[in-house]
Amino acid sequence: MNRSLIKFITDYGPLLIFFSFYYKNNKDLTIAIPPFIIATLTALIFTYFLEKKISIIPLVSGILITFFGGLTIYFDNPIFLYMKPTIINILFGFSLLFGKFFSKEPLLKIFLKKSIKLKDEGWNRLNVRWIGFFFFLAMLNEFVWRTQSEEFWVNFKVWGLLPITFLFTAMQVPLINKYKLDE
Repeated sequence: MNRSLIKFITDYGPLLIFFSFYYKNNKDLTIAIPPFIIATLTALIFTYFLEKKISIIPLVSGILITFFGGLTIYFDNPIFLYMKPTIINILFGFSLLFGKFFSKEPLLKIFLKKSIKLKDEGWNRLNVRWIGFFFFLAMLNEFVWRTQSEEFWVNFKVWGLLPITFLFTAMQVPLINKYKLDE
């Protein structure tokens, strides 16, 4: 099995498991959350054994999924799960925003410099765009869970946030190409 397929499965498999359990069990979050947590932790462990490391984003996401999923089950209140994407996106946005005060280069460059080679201006612009995007996702999630039904939010989380993220990422290609370093 090739690595990109394994990465896709470990990144998105837990979310698809959550979605499947949610709909197979009469749209019950308390039944869907435990398999989601188990699948997420399994994916993190599998990634660690495969790569001998776990990237910061999946690690933080896994910790927050476990924490907020556990709170949702313990208190029997879905608000904790609804707020998880908001909190994750705010954390990532603030990390990139304040990272420039603690590092000589944007944190995005530190995380992605092995896969993308850009001029400093490109890294700075890309960093600013991702900061804005993370805060936008946080506000969008808040709007959706506060104004729509639980089922709508679940569908939005699976079929809305992911495509929006993929689209935003694809929209960064011209900036990346403009500031790409010649090798």
